[in-house]
Amino acid sequence: MSDRARTIQAIRKSAKRRKKAERKRREAMGELRDLCLRGKEAGIPLTELAREAGLSRQGIYDLLGHP
Repeated sequence: MSDRARTIQAIRKSAKRRKKAERKRREAMGELRDLCLRGKEAGIPLTELAREAGLSRQGIYDLLGHP
């Protein structure tokens, strides 16, 4: 196999891994959003949600779709 063919093969493999990782990230963010909404409804302060989620308070606001 030529260097060109190996490189193309490696690029395709990497692109496939990236696509899978992006899908998993979207799924994880959706789950995190749902859980943070549940936490907010349960009365957990946003600062605590942010700390537990590893986000800033602004990150929680963004995640929940608030200004």
